[in-house]
Amino acid sequence: MGQKGGGPDERPLAQPTPGTTVAGVIARAMTPPDGLPLDGPLAVAVSGGSDSLGLLLVLRDWAATRGITLHAVTVDHRLRPEAADEARFVARTAAEWAIPHDILTWDAGPAPTGNLPDQARRARYGLLTDWARDRGIAAIALGHTADDQAETLLMRLGRGAGIDGLSTMAARHVRDGVAFLRPALSLRREDLRNVLRAAGQTWVEDPSNDDDSYDRVRLRQAMPLLDELGLGVPALAMVSANLAQVRDALDHYTRAEAVRLVTQDAGGDILMPLDQWAALPPEIARRLLRAGLTHVAGPGYPPRGRALDQLMQALRAGRGQPLGGCLVQGTRNTLRITREPAAVAGLIARLTAEPASGPGAVWDGRWQLSGPFADTDEIRACGEAGLAAIPDWRVTGLPRATLMATPAVWRGDRLIAAPLAGFASDFNATLLRGLEDFDAAIRTH
Repeated sequence: MGQKGGGPDERPLAQPTPGTTVAGVIARAMTPPDGLPLDGPLAVAVSGGSDSLGLLLVLRDWAATRGITLHAVTVDHRLRPEAADEARFVARTAAEWAIPHDILTWDAGPAPTGNLPDQARRARYGLLTDWARDRGIAAIALGHTADDQAETLLMRLGRGAGIDGLSTMAARHVRDGVAFLRPALSLRREDLRNVLRAAGQTWVEDPSNDDDSYDRVRLRQAMPLLDELGLGVPALAMVSANLAQVRDALDHYTRAEAVRLVTQDAGGDILMPLDQWAALPPEIARRLLRAGLTHVAGPGYPPRGRALDQLMQALRAGRGQPLGGCLVQGTRNTLRITREPAAVAGLIARLTAEPASGPGAVWDGRWQLSGPFADTDEIRACGEAGLAAIPDWRVTGLPRATLMATPAVWRGDRLIAAPLAGFASDFNATLLRGLEDFDAAIRTH
């Protein structure tokens, strides 16, 4: 379906602001300093709903005027029978708009259990980042709007969330080297629907949007009443933005304390003087601890709330415990955050032969190994078995738990190399998340 009538630049906002248009708002959000300088193609994650499809249409024209290659990508979680048809609808629409499009599918297994929405969200970001890196795509735009922000604020308020949970969504963040942008955060959902209506373009209505067993649906149904009480989307968005300023100030002081207190050893562990960390204001101490967990375990959704508070209490009492894929200990006045051996016990990277000077393979998202691999070699955790084969591992000066969670090269059951444990055999392990990357772990919103 081609665009009809006025283009996106001519569409008025649902709540008009003098001198602004939908396309103008998005263009400003995509331009530095608000946006990111693009050094490669841009993609839009499109579900087929009005928000993401409207964003794709606006960014099609924006990218064309700047000579930027635009892609569209749809993730099919295979959780609803309609999802495959919706993905094909996006593919047809993108083809009509001359935009390359890919469909990514998630295999959740025969009967996924646990927090399925959280699993799907993690899987979606994982699929998108892998896809983007493979294609050299610099950034992926997401269709979140002010309505999403308001709904999220209310949902999190009901769960007793803190500053981070109640703050506005980040306009941009980076995961595994891929930038995610939200250029429509200041727009209403109706703004993007108006863009599509002007183009004669339909969109997909997710049937779950009418299922009032979901909290978000009930909040949407209650929004007209909240609006009458002065608690509509504009007011909620302003509150969220104000809280974001508070969050940013806390992050600023957290960064300053990180420069003062945080170090990293050869095993990739994050270290802080325990007494100085414990003397910090509780919120700054909490943020430093959470950032350390994120830095070691990798990006995602770091522990928050009660679990993090319990860990802080344990550390102040001289005890440690595992959390978020990490083992946190406080001994000899050192707060140490290491990768939990159990979290990587089953992690395997299979290799193909390459010269010792080759780029190697990445393991656990933070170690890159290079060396004279054989076709059948695997990178697995050093573990108990690896340390048992290295009698002098103690000369490294690294704790046992740290070394157990570091990468080793295995040929079947035989240890070929464990570079961090002092058994190299011409293999090298390079840490991909150094201390210079710690700042990114502080801002995880």
